[in-house]
Amino acid sequence: MYKIISKNNLTLNVCATLEEAMAFSKTVGMFVTIKGPDFEVCGMFGVDSVKNGKTPDGVEYTWNKASRIGRVKKERIKDDSNIFSE
Repeated sequence: MYKIISKNNLTLNVCATLEEAMAFSKTVGMFVTIKGPDFEVCGMFGVDSVKNGKTPDGVEYTWNKASRIGRVKKERIKDDSNIFSE
């Protein structure tokens, strides 16, 4: 059993499978928690596509992997190289 729970802690629905719970959560259009027997997952479900740089609800979507992933390590290496050049 998978419960779909609102931010106000109201049970919106109970589904037999995770797939059914995800499908229902997409129709709700708000932040929910899906609580299953072994885990919880939360979020606003339903953003399945990005067109012209925006999600279906009109929010701008950016994915600049280079600026986030590995950034800290790159900065650390850059800072360490300055130590040796002095």
